[in-house]
Amino acid sequence: MGMPRAAYQTDLETLREDVLYMSELVVDRLRSALAALEGKDTDLAHTVINGDNEINELYLDLEADCIDLLALQQPVASDLRFITASFKLLTDLERIGDLAANLAEYSLAATHGVAPEVDVQAIGTAVIEMIEDAMLAYAEEDVEACYALAERDDAVDDQCAAASEAVVRELIQRDVESNAEAVDLEGILDDVSRLLLTVRDLERIGDHAVNIASRTLYMVENDAELLY
Repeated sequence: MGMPRAAYQTDLETLREDVLYMSELVVDRLRSALAALEGKDTDLAHTVINGDNEINELYLDLEADCIDLLALQQPVASDLRFITASFKLLTDLERIGDLAANLAEYSLAATHGVAPEVDVQAIGTAVIEMIEDAMLAYAEEDVEACYALAERDDAVDDQCAAASEAVVRELIQRDVESNAEAVDLEGILDDVSRLLLTVRDLERIGDHAVNIASRTLYMVENDAELLY
């Protein structure tokens, strides 16, 4: 037997609040991971890595809540889209949490300070703002903000491409220098690989922010088209 409609609506609002709470937790971990990268803060990096289980557990709990809401009462079309969008959106948030843990792990291994002209923090700030704005669009059901996020992702992609090119140029320069003096080229290659992975993961975080906007667009307008 279905639950009373008023109680059901309350549970839907609770789900929205819980999803927003998870996004705040994920963004906090991402900020900490970027701070660990910038300051080579091993304690902070370990905090982010060890805290990933908390995000994973919250993800599973909220997915179970979504399933329960679908089972308790046959939702009307708009409620069905909201629950489905929230269900899928949680996957994006969980993945961003995983990528934040990746960034923290990279910070523990970096040693040579390769490619100082690459501003990882600027890219990180851009993708954090995208996540926050995507979640605000979800909270406020703001369609225009969803479309604007897709355009901002193009700018982040350009930043990431430029950063990757700068890393490669730095590697070539180090290789030239290594022919004239003793240089730990193997160590430099390790750092180059990690820096390229850092840029790639930040770009993926931006993609997840666009995914979140796509889920919201589906939720509000029943438009399943991805914003790419």
